[in-house]
Amino acid sequence: MKLLVLIVYFAVLVGIGIYCRQHATDVNGFVLGGRSVGPWLTAFAYGTSYFSAVIFVGYAGQFGWKYGIASTWIGIGNAIIGSLLAWVVLGRRTRIMTQHLDSATMPAFFGSRFDSNALKVGASVIIFIFLIPYTASLYNGLSRLFAMAFNIDYTVCIILMAILTAVYVIAGGYMATAINDFIQGLIMLFGIVIIIAAVLMSKGGFMEAVNGLANVSDPAASTQPGAFASFFGPDPLNLLGVVILTSLGTWGLPQMVQKFYAISDESAIHKGTMISTLFALVVSGGCYFLGGFGRLFSDQIDIEANGFDSVIPTMLSNLAPILIALVVILVLSASMSTLSSLVIASSSTLTIDFLKGTFMKKMNQKQQLVSIRLFIFIFIAISAVIAIIQYKSNVTFIAQLMGISWGALAGAFLAPFLYGLYWKRTSKIACWVSFIFGCGLMIANMLFRTSFPVLLQSPINSGAVAMIAGLILVPIISLFTPAPKTEIVEDAFACYNKETVVPQKTALGK
Repeated sequence: MKLLVLIVYFAVLVGIGIYCRQHATDVNGFVLGGRSVGPWLTAFAYGTSYFSAVIFVGYAGQFGWKYGIASTWIGIGNAIIGSLLAWVVLGRRTRIMTQHLDSATMPAFFGSRFDSNALKVGASVIIFIFLIPYTASLYNGLSRLFAMAFNIDYTVCIILMAILTAVYVIAGGYMATAINDFIQGLIMLFGIVIIIAAVLMSKGGFMEAVNGLANVSDPAASTQPGAFASFFGPDPLNLLGVVILTSLGTWGLPQMVQKFYAISDESAIHKGTMISTLFALVVSGGCYFLGGFGRLFSDQIDIEANGFDSVIPTMLSNLAPILIALVVILVLSASMSTLSSLVIASSSTLTIDFLKGTFMKKMNQKQQLVSIRLFIFIFIAISAVIAIIQYKSNVTFIAQLMGISWGALAGAFLAPFLYGLYWKRTSKIACWVSFIFGCGLMIANMLFRTSFPVLLQSPINSGAVAMIAGLILVPIISLFTPAPKTEIVEDAFACYNKETVVPQKTALGK
């Protein structure tokens, strides 16, 4: 039964990829779906790219174990800061300025907005390097659930996922990804609700589970009685660092911001904002809420031997076979949707911004499409190999891989992108400082972690610091460095002043 469900699911994904070939005949269609994607597809593409096996298996397990049901605050932060405010602050301005500058990627935006090919190339290199560890973490989380449900070798899981994702992304591009994301998002929404109910019922219901959690004690984590069932948990400060990284971080991630490039019209922004926020509240809030009850299964979990990544699979291992199949499809959906988003962001960046922008300036549409598809294959292959090596050598936990990737990308890009959309005085040098500081801090954290202050030894907290530091450094440095050329800035911001006729229900006339 479980295998049949998987086969049907895979067939649907590949079928949609083949069907969407008609939308992937040029670069704009392949990378952005022709900038004509409606609110439901855009919102679900945003949400499913946001949440993956990294969240469900890695973060929900680790932070649910550390903070109890207070980890639900992470999901609430994801919904309010990472979805609602991201759409409100970035959505419209990103769509308007990127179309005006004719940029299909984040590096292309930096190149045009600041009149700097070097910035564009630098950003594309950063994206390619730091998206790879994030992609490897997707495979790792999925493998544990496949092993639990089907007893399939980890290498087979990776190869299967890589091939299927490559087929439908290479065939149908962004539109295939968006439609599949919608289907995968529906599975995630319904799946997480059903799974939470099943797990809580296995522990006597919600109130009984909370009471059981209140009686859990771990002197190493907290001396406060009932800490794991409390409002802010045993460690509010580190919990805040996780909220900042996983919520504010989306504002600077190229695979997330790129969703705004493809929005069709104004109504899609309004609807997409609400849909995306509700999606995040249910899926992310549900994942962390579920993980918060992990300590009720402590008699079955050996953190020392198997790590935090074993928490969620252990919690689900005794469910009915049909529910385990649902779990596998849920996490597979989350992971493949995120993987497809990552590979499109990385391959389009390398082709459009690095090759065409630097070495092969005369590339035509057909050559660019071939290059993008080739890089998709290469990117998936490299990340799959790294995932296998990482798993077999047990280098690090899923959450640490994601923390390094998110911290470097968001730390480098969040501030320059945000200020670039809103503030004319933002300088080229300030962008470089943000790039170097964000990436440098995360690389240093990875190589010399034990030399960092205790609070910053966590890549999660270091990533949060990198983002906040960028928001402070960019305006200060911009004020003390040469201003960008007036004509370049005025041209970029002219798009916001373009007059648009709207119905009176939207704006009153004179």
